[in-house]
Amino acid sequence: MIASNEAWGPFRPDIDPGERKARLRCLRAIVHLSTGPRGQALAELLLQAERDDALLPPALAALSSLDAIDKRRVWASYLALNRSAA
Repeated sequence: MIASNEAWGPFRPDIDPGERKARLRCLRAIVHLSTGPRGQALAELLLQAERDDALLPPALAALSSLDAIDKRRVWASYLALNRSAA
């Protein structure tokens, strides 16, 4: 189970499966482009989580275990791409 303070993007419990898949794919692309081989394990988990919600917590843990600079790049890019139009 994912704590409510960590439930963002594809890890939110209140989104439909199609939206979750889209957000996981967006995040996976960002991870791939931002981290290269350092993020390969995370990218694989995100791909598998498209079909198995039980892999969401391990994917979030893998994201949290990235080096600080990689995390900042991934989070900043995800936010920039998914910011609601005001």
